[in-house]
Order: sequence, then structure tokens, then C-alpha cells
Amino acid sequence: MTRVVFTQNLERHIPCPPKEVAAQTVRDALDAVFHENPQLRGYVLDEQGRLRRHVVCFVDGQMIEDRNTLSDRLENDSELYVMQALSGG
Repeated sequence: MTRVVFTQNLERHIPCPPKEVAAQTVRDALDAVFHENPQLRGYVLDEQGRLRRHVVCFVDGQMIEDRNTLSDRLENDSELYVMQALSGG
């Protein structure tokens, strides 16, 4: 099972505790989480289903390569970390 973890700043806007899902790709994992938490989709993906510009994902500590179709592969024990960039000044 892949463990999907979201940063705390996303948690301030919408509940998104860590979740264990069966998934082969980043897309599969996110879709499984969004199935149970549809409001979270709009914070992470744009209208075309791509990662929003201010969101990055890491699989086992490495930034994913495919921000458009989210086809990066996952292992059975992978951790997918979804981070929303912070801005300010």
C-alpha cells in the first residue's frame, strides 16, 4: 500500500489526513484519495487534471517527473508526499 501524505498547510483548508491506498501510479493514488475526499482535488489539481503550479509531489523523497498525467510509478511501500508551496513577504 502507498501512503499518501499532505502538508499541514493543506490541512488548514480541508481535512486530509494521511491515507493508505492501493496504487500503481501517482494518478491512481491521488484518485483514490479524491474519491473519498472530492473537495481536496481542487487544491491539488487544475481543471485539466494536472498538478497546480504551486503543488509538488515527491515519491520516496524524489520529486515526480510527470506533472501532467502523473504517471510516475509507485512501489507497494511507497510514500507519496503532496506539498503546497507557501508564498508571502
